[in-house]
This record gives sequence, C-alpha cells and structure tokens, in this order.
Amino acid sequence: MTHPMKVDLFIVLLGIVMSVPYGLTQTPAIPAERAPALALLEEWKNAVLSGNPVELKRLYSTTPATRVTLVGKESTTDADVAFWLGLQARSLRADVKQTSSPQPGMQVVLFEAEVQSAAAAKSQSLYVSELQAWRQQGDAWRLVAVQRTNAARLQQPLNDGKDIYPADVDARREIKEAEEKAASDHKRVLLVFGANWCYDCHVLDQAFQRPDFASVMSGYEVVHVDIGPNGKKNADLARQFQVPLDKGVPALAVLEGDGRVVVSQKNGEFENARAMTPEALLEFLEKWKPKS
Repeated sequence: MTHPMKVDLFIVLLGIVMSVPYGLTQTPAIPAERAPALALLEEWKNAVLSGNPVELKRLYSTTPATRVTLVGKESTTDADVAFWLGLQARSLRADVKQTSSPQPGMQVVLFEAEVQSAAAAKSQSLYVSELQAWRQQGDAWRLVAVQRTNAARLQQPLNDGKDIYPADVDARREIKEAEEKAASDHKRVLLVFGANWCYDCHVLDQAFQRPDFASVMSGYEVVHVDIGPNGKKNADLARQFQVPLDKGVPALAVLEGDGRVVVSQKNGEFENARAMTPEALLEFLEKWKPKS
C-alpha cells in the first residue's frame, strides 16, 4: 500500500546527484550543445528503441558509475540496460512530468514511459516511472543517476497528492445519496475503501479514469470511503458492507440501489493494485455491473 516512487523523490535524487563527482576521462556520448533535458531524453529513447545494448550503455557514466535504484534497491547499469532492452519496445512515449537544471552542467527529468512491448504475446502497454539525472562530463552528457519503478500494466501515479478521500466527507451520507441515484438510474454502487496515504488506492482511482473503462464505469455510482490515517475511520461501514479492512486496501464492495450487498472483497484482492492488469480489473467490473 506504499508507493515506491513519488515526485518528492525528485528532490532526493537531486541531493544524490549533486554529491556525484564529475568524470572527465570517458569517450563522448551526447554533445554538450544538446544539453537540455528533453533532448537528452530523446537521445535515450532512441537508444532504447534501437535495441542496441552498446548504443544504450554508452549513455551511462562509468567514472563514476551510474547510481541505479529500483524500488528502493540498488541495481547496476548492466541490469538497467537489460531491463529496457528486454521490453523489446515497438514504441516508447515519454510523458514528462518535471524537469530541472539545479546547477550548470546538470539536467534532471522525471517522466512516465508508456511502452508498446513486442515481448508480450499480444500488443499491450507497459508503464514505467523514471527519474534520470544527467551530468556534463567533459564535452558530453551521461546518466549519473537513475531511479525507476518496475514495469506495470496499469499506470502508476507519480504522487499520492490527489485528494480522493477528503477528510471532512460524511461517507454514510454519500453512500445514501449514491444508492438513491443508482436506484433511479438502474446502476449499482461501488464502494472503494481506502485512504489518501494508500498508493494502490491512487493506482486504482487512475485506472477508473481510463477511456477503455468508461463504458463499464457508467454502470456504477462510485463512493470513496476514507479509512483515515490509522485505518480505523468508518470501520462501522466496513463491517456493515462486509469488507475486512485488516486484509488491506483498496477494498471494494458492490451494492444494489436499496443498499443490499451484491459482493464484497474478503481477501484483499485489490490491495496490490499496482501489479494488476487492466483485464483483471475489467473482469471484476463487468461481472458485477447491473444486468441489462
């Protein structure tokens, strides 16, 4: 339920990078005149798409060695190169979230990559969030620090700042209003127990916004039920709708318009939402949507 990477780490990475000494003895990589972060990112994307390990590896620093971190664990340049080339990217779109040049000779970029992978049995998108720090080394630029997530089938929000569980909301009143609307519009109510501190709750919320989910989501009135900082808020509602919060959040329950429970999750099925596939989530939503 915690997040492996968020925008706050942009600042952390800057601190790491600024402690890394310059390396001056390497062969040229990206010419210094192409320094802006977006140009550097474009060069990196082209190297990934080339599928050439030599082409990609030359962008990483060797003196000092690039510091590679994966979900809180130290990794290596070779492993990072193998990861990206192992995706066998047919296409790679980088959605840039933030760039910075904290001092001369340094460029930092935060982005989410959407990769169409040829390694999958059928065409599918994979999402990776990555922070890259580039430093000028002589007349070229190289990666001196990289921090990224694993590849995931659902988009991974870059922070948990969205207020999807406002603290001052009366959940019982919201559920009653949702039930009334569902009854009049031939829908069902989808309760999502969670909290703003729960990263997987943000993953699930973002998945609900996907264009390919619009049709099935139109059959539900969604209510986010806040469990609060200590996980005990609205515990009475969790018991009423048969959702054991000790199994983790997000946790879902589907109700009829009259408040009857259609189904509730008993075993933390969505607790690790970040690792779910769109197909698995759609299967659940399709199964329990109102009957035509």
